[in-house]
Amino acid sequence: MKWIAFLLWILSAQQICGQESDVLFIGNSYTYFWNLPQVVSAIGQEQGVQINTRQSTAGGANLGQHWNNQKELQSHEVLSSNEWDYVVLQDHSLRAIQYPDSLEHYVGLWVDAIKEIGAQPILYMTWARQYDPTMISDIATKYEELAVQYDIGIVPVGRIWQRAKDLRPDIRLYDPDQSHPSPLGTYLTACAFYSALTGHSARDIPARLKGKDQYGENLYLLIVSPQDAQFCQSIVDSVMSTYGKD
Repeated sequence: MKWIAFLLWILSAQQICGQESDVLFIGNSYTYFWNLPQVVSAIGQEQGVQINTRQSTAGGANLGQHWNNQKELQSHEVLSSNEWDYVVLQDHSLRAIQYPDSLEHYVGLWVDAIKEIGAQPILYMTWARQYDPTMISDIATKYEELAVQYDIGIVPVGRIWQRAKDLRPDIRLYDPDQSHPSPLGTYLTACAFYSALTGHSARDIPARLKGKDQYGENLYLLIVSPQDAQFCQSIVDSVMSTYGKD
C-alpha cells in the first residue's frame, strides 16, 4: 500500500542519516495529556537519539481551529518558526466519524503548508472511546485513506491501542473519562511515535521516563510497571512490523 511505502521511507531515512530531528505536534489534549511530546523526546534521550519536540495544542481543538487561529492558537507562526523535520497532525478524536469532510479538507491545507517549508507531515491516528470500541474501524479507515490520498506518513496509534486491548482487555490505557489516555496510554503512544520517527524497535525503552527541571534535577514524566512497559513495547513492534501488509 502506498502509505506503507511512505512510512517505511521515513523510517529508513531516519535510520540511515542518524540525524537530530525536530518534530512539531499540532493537536489537542490527546497530544498534551501526560506530556506526549516531551515523553517522546525523553525516550530518544534514553536511547541515544536526539528528538527535539514542540507542540501547538489547545483542549478540544480540531485542525480547522488550528488553521484559523482560533482558541488563541498560533500554529502557523509555530510552523514557520523552525526548520521542522516532521509535523504531526492530530485532529479532534471524533472528527473522522462526525465531520470526515472537514478532516479531509484541513489535513489537505496543512499538508500543503507543511510540505512548503520542507517538512514531512505525519498523521496521528487516534483511538476509539472506551465506551464504544467499534469506533476504531471508521477512525482508522479514514486516516488510512487520507494517508494514501495525500501520500503522507501515518502512525497507527489507534490500531496499536486496539491490539493491546484485544490481547489484554484489562489494560488501563484510558483516563477515567473514557476518552483521554492514562499514563500507560501515553507510554504506549509515545513508544509508537519513537518507533515511527527513528525506525528503531520499541524494545528496552525504560519504564521510567524523565527529563530535567530548571535546576537540572530529574523530572519524572511517566512511571509504569516493567511488565506493562514490556507489553507495550511488544505491541508496538508487532503492529509496526506488520501494519498494512495483510
